[in-house]
This record gives sequence, structure tokens and C-alpha cells, in this order.
Amino acid sequence: MNTGNSDPAPTDSNRGETRGGRGVPAGLHIALVIGLLTLAGIGLRYHIHGDFNVIHGLFSLFFSTNLLICYWEMCLYFRRDHIAARSRYWRRRREETGRTPAVEFLTTRVPLSRMLSPTVWADAWATYSMVDPSYPDRETFGFNADIGNGFVTPVPTLVLYAAYTVDLIPAVVAGIIGAMLFWQWVYVSSMYWVSFFVAGRQAHVTRSELYIYIFAPNSVWVLIPMVGLYVSVRLILDGNYGVLGY
Repeated sequence: MNTGNSDPAPTDSNRGETRGGRGVPAGLHIALVIGLLTLAGIGLRYHIHGDFNVIHGLFSLFFSTNLLICYWEMCLYFRRDHIAARSRYWRRRREETGRTPAVEFLTTRVPLSRMLSPTVWADAWATYSMVDPSYPDRETFGFNADIGNGFVTPVPTLVLYAAYTVDLIPAVVAGIIGAMLFWQWVYVSSMYWVSFFVAGRQAHVTRSELYIYIFAPNSVWVLIPMVGLYVSVRLILDGNYGVLGY
């Protein structure tokens, strides 16, 4: 594990990233991973059932996004000391250049050999710590809630993804699993907002940063799981996958 005792530049061998030349921009890599995982579910449903369902498509996208986020959250745990060092680097760089760290990270080219590197994706949290300093601090709610999601939810996410796509398990069972999983997303994401404002962190960010980095992404993990709760209840009460068009 990187101990985080130094502040390496983003082009050093520790990260293997470049701002030019070979490699895929980090943002494009994110879009490709989510897109391919989403299309896999939609394509499999179409192959088996010959149709497209909006609700299924929505949750194919949501589950795919959560699986990627879970990997990042594992990186958050395994590279927590490195993130603390990198957050100091990005803070200095923002002061020196005036650039937005998140945008600079997303446009940084990552060589194919480093696409799965936890050290590379730990920088997502280091840049996010510019608006919420919870993430270099392992004693905060935000840090622990996210690593909990990263290690706990991948398996039930995959189970629901498969169930929604090919009705892998009885609808009632899928509904029970979904009700538990979606409720914890609604609750934990809502509590993240509470912890952010109770700690007074909104005083240290601009209005645009508040909406872009705090409200927008966390709204996804509140609003879509609320739809998921409805779907779960229907699965339990109906005893079939009719709500998903089967």
C-alpha cells in the first residue's frame, strides 16, 4: 500500500498517467465501462425477450454505475493514505493553476496497462476532497459510508441486475432483496447530505460546486432508489416481473 508520505506529481511512475500522448482520458474510460455494462443487460434482455423496457434500461444504467463506483470505493479503502497525500497535491495545484481538479483528472490520459490500477482511481476521491474533505479522513461518515457501499453492495447489485434482466430468481425474492438494498441507498445518501451540512462544509464551497458535486450525484442515489423501492414493492405484491414488462 502506498503510505502517502510524499506528494507525487500526476505524471510520475506511481500513477503512470499522462496529460498527452497515449492512453484513454479517464472520463472516457468511465463512460465506456458504464456504457458497456449497461448495454450488456439491455442487449441480453432483447436477445431473450425481444423487447426494451424503460424501467429495466434505467436500472441497467444505475446498477452498472454502482458497480463502477463500488470499485472506486474499494480503492478509497485500499489507497486511503495515498488519497490524503494526493488531496494536498490537488489543492496546491488548484491554487497555482486555477484549474478545476475534477476536470483535470477526467481529462488525464490513463494508459491501458493502468486501467484497473487502484492508485489511479484513488485520485477521483482526492479531487472530490476539494469540496468535501471527509474522504482523506477515515473517521468521517462519508468515508465509512462509501467504503461500506463498496464492499457490501456489489453482490446484491449483480443479483438484482441478473434478476431484472432474465428473471433469474422468484420475483418475491428479488423484491425483498431490492427493498433492503434500495432503502439503504436512500437512507445513507440522505444522511450524507445531513452530515455535510451539519459539519458546515457548505461554507467552504461555491454555490455551483454545491450543486454539481454534492446535490447532483447524491440525488441519483436517492431518487432512483426511490423508484427501486416502488419496483420492489410491486415485485413482492404482484409475485411476478410485470412491473418490468415480463
